[in-house]
Amino acid sequence: MSVENRLTARELAERAHLAARKLARSSSQERAQAVRAAAEAIVLRRKDLEAANAADMAKARTDLPAAMLDRLRLDGARIDALASSLREVAALPDPVGEVVEAFTRPNGLRVERVRAPLGVILMIYESRPNVTAEAAALCLRSGNAALLRGGSEALESNSVLVDCFEDEAVQLVPPERAILDELLQLEDKIDLCIPRGGPGLIRFISERSRVPVIKHYQGVCHLYVAADADVEMAKELLLNGKTQRPGVCNALECLLVDSRIAGTALPVLLRGLRAEGVELRCDSRALQIAARADVGAIAAGPDDFGREFLDLQIAVAVVDGPDAAIAHIARYGSRHTESICTRDRTLADRFLREVDASCVLWNASSRFNDGGELGLGAEIGISTSKLHAYGPMGLRELTCTRFVVRGEGQVRR
Repeated sequence: MSVENRLTARELAERAHLAARKLARSSSQERAQAVRAAAEAIVLRRKDLEAANAADMAKARTDLPAAMLDRLRLDGARIDALASSLREVAALPDPVGEVVEAFTRPNGLRVERVRAPLGVILMIYESRPNVTAEAAALCLRSGNAALLRGGSEALESNSVLVDCFEDEAVQLVPPERAILDELLQLEDKIDLCIPRGGPGLIRFISERSRVPVIKHYQGVCHLYVAADADVEMAKELLLNGKTQRPGVCNALECLLVDSRIAGTALPVLLRGLRAEGVELRCDSRALQIAARADVGAIAAGPDDFGREFLDLQIAVAVVDGPDAAIAHIARYGSRHTESICTRDRTLADRFLREVDASCVLWNASSRFNDGGELGLGAEIGISTSKLHAYGPMGLRELTCTRFVVRGEGQVRR
C-alpha cells in the first residue's frame, strides 16, 4: 500500500490489523510465494527503483554525511542482492506452527507450546531502503502485518519497494510526526514497535509509545586486543570491523589494547587504520604511543568514547588488562556487539560470559553480528533489548509462543 493513499493513522492500523487476521488463515506456501513475487517485482521494476533512489540521493546530498548516503544508495548490485535476500527469506523454514515442546498431563490433556505470529509490527527506521524490503519480507513470511515508517530522505525509494509487495499486509507510513505520534498510541491495533536508529529516535519512541517497544539501538562496538593476542589477526579483525562498511551498526567504533603489548602492537594497528584513511581519536596513553611511532592521531574528545561515529573515525584506548577492558565496555558500550582477540580460551570464555551484548565474539569480526551471517537469513534489525529478543531478529524472533491444549472432555476439579 503506497504512502500516496494518505490514510489516517487509525485507518492504517485498522487495515494492518485486518491483514494480520487474514494472514492467520494463509498457508506457509502462500506467504512464501508472496515474498518470491515481491523479489521478482523488484527485479522487474529495477529502472523505477533506480530512478526513485537517484531522486532521493539528489535531495539528500546536501544534508547527509557520506556514511548515511552510503546507507541510502541502491545501485544495481544492491538491488540484485536485495532480490536475492528476499528469495532466501521465502526459502527459510516457516516458524509459524512450530511445536517448541509438547507433553501430556496426568489427566490426559495434551499440551503444546506453539509458535505464532506477533500480529502487527510498526517498524521505524532511517536512511536504508533495503530495510523496507527485508522488513516487509520477514514480516510477511512470518505471518505478521507490517507498518513501515522510513525516513523522509528515502521516501521515493521506499514507495517503489512497498509497491512491489502486492499485499495489504505491507503498508508504508508517511514520514510525518503527527501520524507517528498517533500510531504509537494504538496499542489495541499494533502489537509491537521496533525503532531502529540513533539515540534521539530511540528516546523519542520509547517516551511516547503505548505500544510495546523492542529497541534496535546504536552500535558502539569494541574490539579488545588482549596481551597474548596475535597482532596480525587483531589487525585483520580491526580493519574488517572498521573499514569494510563504516556506516553500519556492527562496525567497530572503539579499539582497546592491553597496556602490556600496547607499545609494540598499537603502532601496527594504528598504521593499518591510517592506511585506510581512518581518523584516530586516542586517549592520553594511546596518543603518546602514536606520537612516538609517528602515526598521525588526535586527542579523543570527552564524548568520543561511547560514540557511534558511522564513519572512518575510531576511538582508541590503552587498558590495564581484562578487568579494565570489561569495565570500559560496560561503561561505554551499547549492548550491541563486542569482540576480543586472544589465544587464551579461559580469558575468552570470561569475556564471552561477562560482557553484556547481543553478540559477543572471540577472534572474529564484529561484522558477523548480522542475521544473514549467523544463519537467520535476513533480519529486521539487531535488538539491544532483552525482551523478547536479543540480537539479530529473524523469522523466529517475529513470533511468540502460545499454548495449544487438546482434551477429551476434561474439566478442572
